[in-house]
Amino acid sequence: MSLGGGGGAMQQIQEQLQLLEQEKQAINAEIQNIRDEQSEIDEAIEAIETLGTGSTVQVPVGGDAYVRAEIQDIEEVVVTLGGGYAAERDSDGAIDSLEHKKGALDDRIDELREEIQTIESETDDLEARAQQAQQQQMQQLQQMQQQQDDE
Repeated sequence: MSLGGGGGAMQQIQEQLQLLEQEKQAINAEIQNIRDEQSEIDEAIEAIETLGTGSTVQVPVGGDAYVRAEIQDIEEVVVTLGGGYAAERDSDGAIDSLEHKKGALDDRIDELREEIQTIESETDDLEARAQQAQQQQMQQLQQMQQQQDDE
């Protein structure tokens, strides 16, 4: 008497669980990247609020190199709008734009957390199926042993 291929079903469930775990890790990494971007936004807001015209700052020029520069006018701030576009704003407008961007990132984190909840629900379902398949295998084994004992 065969076990009905129960081992194959268990292997398939394990593979699905592994894929779901990888997907969950990727989403968590994306959330961390978004949080890092939000930290950069916070730093930019703080800089705009605290720096003044005539302040000296370190400006990145690429390749991890920086030059010292003097701010000519803190009221002229260029902020990216997305899609490769940027706009010059006064400091209050720049802060508003950055706060808006940060809010959109919060919304994206919420969406990603919902995806994680869906994955966790799928994981729970698969684990329940795996447990059920394991119980069926045990019952089949017991039946086989009982049949052999009866012979």
